[in-house]
Amino acid sequence: MMMKVALLFLLTHVCTFTPVYQTQERSPNITDLTYKNMDFAMNLYRKIAGYHDKNIFFSPLSISTAFATLSMAAQGPTRDQILKGLNLAHLDRENQTDIIPELFQHLQENITQDGSLKFDQSTALFVRLTFEVERDYSDQIKKFFNADINNVDFADRKASVALINDYITRKTGNKVKEVVSNLDPLTQLMLINTIFFQGEWQMPFNPNHTENGRFYIDNYNIVQVPMMFRMEDKFYTMDDIPLKAKVLKLPYREGVSMLILLPNKGLDYTTIDDEITAKRFLSWIKNLKKMKLEVQLPKFKMEQSYAMHSILPDLGISSIFHDTANLTRLSKDPGLKVSEVLHKAVIEVDERGTTAAAATEGTITGYALPSSFIVNRPFFFFIYHEATNSLLFMGRVIDPTKN
Repeated sequence: MMMKVALLFLLTHVCTFTPVYQTQERSPNITDLTYKNMDFAMNLYRKIAGYHDKNIFFSPLSISTAFATLSMAAQGPTRDQILKGLNLAHLDRENQTDIIPELFQHLQENITQDGSLKFDQSTALFVRLTFEVERDYSDQIKKFFNADINNVDFADRKASVALINDYITRKTGNKVKEVVSNLDPLTQLMLINTIFFQGEWQMPFNPNHTENGRFYIDNYNIVQVPMMFRMEDKFYTMDDIPLKAKVLKLPYREGVSMLILLPNKGLDYTTIDDEITAKRFLSWIKNLKKMKLEVQLPKFKMEQSYAMHSILPDLGISSIFHDTANLTRLSKDPGLKVSEVLHKAVIEVDERGTTAAAATEGTITGYALPSSFIVNRPFFFFIYHEATNSLLFMGRVIDPTKN
């Protein structure tokens, strides 16, 4: 299987305030950051799920990275809201003003230190020709986020839309296209964060074993979907008995894995929403056991877009969208605020993998009847970096036939 994921995060306009800090003896580390990011991801998922009962897919890392970039521009209540909404307020230190961007920088370095991992995250600032970005801010985001800063004539809508979409398409391996369709000519700034990940299964599925099968959306709706099949004695799985769900780990070759959470038959998946936490996620990883399994997993593609400026106020991030916004570290220009936050994510899951496909095919015969893990009903999935336990992407599949 090969999975490709790409996403983007867009912003425009910003403003000012004064941070409130909490003092702690121990300096936070990457483990603290990934844990907080994970809880932020679960909180955000619940807010998105509250708007509809369809497929969901997003990158919490992209969103939190973009807002970490933005928090460096903010002061006062605006900054406080951002850090609290990202679940990062407890990591802030009054005597270490750069601690949070430093943690993001170190996390990025840890994720990409394996040169074989096809993972690219980029941050870019597109600013109006006459807009003056504070030198300290531009230096800081270049230092911690390796950000690009580009001047754009937003008055020329067609050219600026093409320029920004070209950047996004290039940075996401041609997977995310035409995110920006129109721009307000009064736009001052756009902050964009993109993530691209392409992974090959450590143990690929054999396309010759893929057959159409039933997927039960609910008690009344059934769809036919290509179901991938694999039988191995090297699967890692566990039962979360209190949650009434099963967990399966599907590793990629590059130190990244997908964790699938499958509610038991007959269980309404929405009852699980409030129970998914960082603590629970880490307990799944810790308690995985190797066993022989027959796995059936649907192929699916998803392209999801979210107007985050409609969702983030539910997490307490609201000041940046109003005239009360305080982003004076970004620019001394008065009246700046965030006008838009767009997030788009694309994923494709199929059989493709490595040349080891033929070898794994041979291991199917000669086994006793195995247990089965058949993903034929709504499920959750999480893509995470194993060395850091950093959650890169998460999603929910209700209907795998819906793109």
